[in-house]
Order: sequence, then structure tokens, then C-alpha cells
Amino acid sequence: MKEVVRVADVTKLYIMGEQRVEALKGISMAVMQGDFVAIMGASGSGKSTCMNILGCLDVPTTGEYLLEGINVGKLAKNELAEIRNRKLGFVFQGFNLLNRTSARENVELPLVYGKVPAAARREKAMAALAQVGLAERADHFSNQLSGGQQQRVAIARALVNEPAIILADEPTGNLDSATSAELMTLFQGLNRQGITIIMVTHEQDIAAYAGRQVVFRDGLIISDRLTPPSKA
Repeated sequence: MKEVVRVADVTKLYIMGEQRVEALKGISMAVMQGDFVAIMGASGSGKSTCMNILGCLDVPTTGEYLLEGINVGKLAKNELAEIRNRKLGFVFQGFNLLNRTSARENVELPLVYGKVPAAARREKAMAALAQVGLAERADHFSNQLSGGQQQRVAIARALVNEPAIILADEPTGNLDSATSAELMTLFQGLNRQGITIIMVTHEQDIAAYAGRQVVFRDGLIISDRLTPPSKA
């Protein structure tokens, strides 16, 4: 099995005035292709800092982060931006869709940044929408869609570049329990297709959909265990 992520003894230190905050105190973990990982922990535990580093939005103070063998900590800002667009798909709690823009056009956005020709963008976007069961809503504006449908559009946008990893940050945080269950079943289906997913959540019932749970506390990983998904 191919290793997608390797984090080796990573620390992250923030200096705010005279205050030093050790957000990460030397964490190590590996993620293989096809893993579905839930990252958990209380506010201030380090899980969001870890997610920012995994998403190439920040770099370690010390230690190494290898993404498909590339040492991310040694990249310039423009190289980080390129790797974010090519190798990572992001799903956020707040959907982050453009309102007066169709579902298809929202999904096409990463391809626009990647300078993919218009015809190919449309074809790839429609295929990604079909993956999440929303092909028939391609021409609807995002403000004409339910919360669950908007998050499906966001997942399609994350999928459209065929990234190495989907990073999902509290993806069900704005959804009711029934819609959350539908969405997590969708994530499980995508994972069964071989898509690697790393998800931050504070909800144990949502983490239960993943096959592996990593728990943070005070900037350290205190638990990393495989867990048979409790729901199929």
C-alpha cells in the first residue's frame, strides 16, 4: 500500500508578543492510500494546527511533513499553493460556495486555477457531481440547494482534481443528524473507491464512520487506533 502522508516529529511554535504557544509538541503519524482517518481532540489540542500543516496552509517549526514523498516544509509559498491545488481537496464546515454561481461552476473552480480548458472543466465537474449524486442539480445556484446538497457540491469540488487526499474539517458541523449520516455514508462510499480521507471532528458518532481514530491532547497524539466503522 502506498504511503500518502508521513509526519515525523513535527512541532509548531507560535510566538505572540512575549507568549510562546507550543501547538504541536512532536507528533508522528503515517497515512496510507485508501485510509479514512478521523482526527479528534478538544479545542486547543492541536488537531486544527495539524490539519493546517497537512493542508499545506502552514509549515512545521521543526520535523518533516512528506506528502507523496515531497518534503512540504522546504517548499516556497507558490509551490505550496500549487501542491494544495493539485494534491489536496478541501471540505469545510461552512461549504465555502459562491452563492450566485451554479453547482457545476463551483466545482470547476480548482480547474480554473489549474488553467484546465473549458470543455475539460465541464466534463470533469459533471463527473464529480455524478460521484456525489448531484448531476441533475448541476445548473442550480448554491443558494437554491439544501445544506446537505451544498456540502455534496463542496465534496465534488474537492474531488474534481483527483487529489491524493481529501481533508474534511468538521464537514457535518452545519448539518442536522439525518443529513450528517447521509453525508458520512457518502464519504464511506468514496473511501471504498480508494480515496484517502482525513477528517477533523469533535463528534464521536461522526468519527465512528472512519476506520481509524487519532486523538490529540495538549499538542500530542495520545491515541491512534484502527476501529471497524460502526456504520456501513
